[in-house]
Amino acid sequence: MKVLLLFDYPPAPGGLATQGNLLYQGLLEAGVNALAVHYDSPLEKEWYYSWFKPDVVVGVGYWGYCPQLVLHPQRFGVQPVPWLVADGYIANYHDVLNQLPLLLVTSQWVKEMYIRDGINGDKIAVLPVGCNTNRFIPMSQQHPGVKAIRESMGVAPDELMLLTIGGDACSKGAREVMYALSQLGGEVPDNWKYICKVWPQERSNKQNKADLELADELGLIDKVKYVTSIVSREQMPYLINACDIYVAPSRLEGFGMTQVEAGACEKPVIGIRAMGMLDTLVHGETALLAGVAEEIVTSEVMVGKESGFVTSQKVVFSTPRTVDYRADVNDIRQYLQRLMTDAAYREQLGKAARKRITANFDYRVIARQFIQLMHEKLNIR
Repeated sequence: MKVLLLFDYPPAPGGLATQGNLLYQGLLEAGVNALAVHYDSPLEKEWYYSWFKPDVVVGVGYWGYCPQLVLHPQRFGVQPVPWLVADGYIANYHDVLNQLPLLLVTSQWVKEMYIRDGINGDKIAVLPVGCNTNRFIPMSQQHPGVKAIRESMGVAPDELMLLTIGGDACSKGAREVMYALSQLGGEVPDNWKYICKVWPQERSNKQNKADLELADELGLIDKVKYVTSIVSREQMPYLINACDIYVAPSRLEGFGMTQVEAGACEKPVIGIRAMGMLDTLVHGETALLAGVAEEIVTSEVMVGKESGFVTSQKVVFSTPRTVDYRADVNDIRQYLQRLMTDAAYREQLGKAARKRITANFDYRVIARQFIQLMHEKLNIR
């Protein structure tokens, strides 16, 4: 089997690049003849099509990348198998996707979104994102690398560190977390800090300002800190191990890579009982999942060039569609209270999480699942 992978290669620290690179590593370790190339590099892709002659081209992205992941290899007679995430609504390329023999998605929820929006579910298979459980391992907070991160973020040795990581913190549920923290009052010790590690970008900067204004309004401004910085994959295990509780009841999450990585580090995770986290986290066993308090629905959406249309246009839905979720603040408050006051329970959830993640989401496990899918669905060996 010869596989050409298309993703942000060489890999940047982002989620899609990590998703593709972990599959690449897993396939190489499994003995598969695999190569990787940037998804938006047509000249280099054509070069590989010509001499490498892959049996299949696997592209990582979302449906809007169809020109790069599907149409381009098809032009050269190579079989594409996109491995896609969802962003709330599949607006275009339905005919392209429905004509494929196989379409991979990252979770059952993503599959349901594609089916809802008109993609044939018979051709869709779920392939989760892998996790490098050799690198994401539990470390002592006395480890020099972990200790240095806590110190750099102003977290004292005797303080509990709550952590959320994302492009922005709001989309990961940070505002719901802050509302929950403001309601705890004297139910938990006062020795805690809430760290939100966000990506440096204009959208995040505006959202950070609004989030910190909320923290001030709630009386949490001395407890909440936003850290805006690029973090490499090498530092991520140390950053996660610096925390005591990983909190991310996300508003939109097709898989939840960082929640899985936190579990691999034996950190207790608070998520949301919806979307991709229903695949990766088990409520009460490996994590605590807040209920859904609200679904944000829309009756129409504007789409344009970013979605493959020549001009901007409005799409009106016959039935309103859910595009966002909000976690139950009372559930988050209850779970925070339990985890912040019960170290043994934190350890129990963390150990159970690592055991399940190692068995089900290790990148080598995912590579074997991919190989099996190629055998069964496409008869590629």
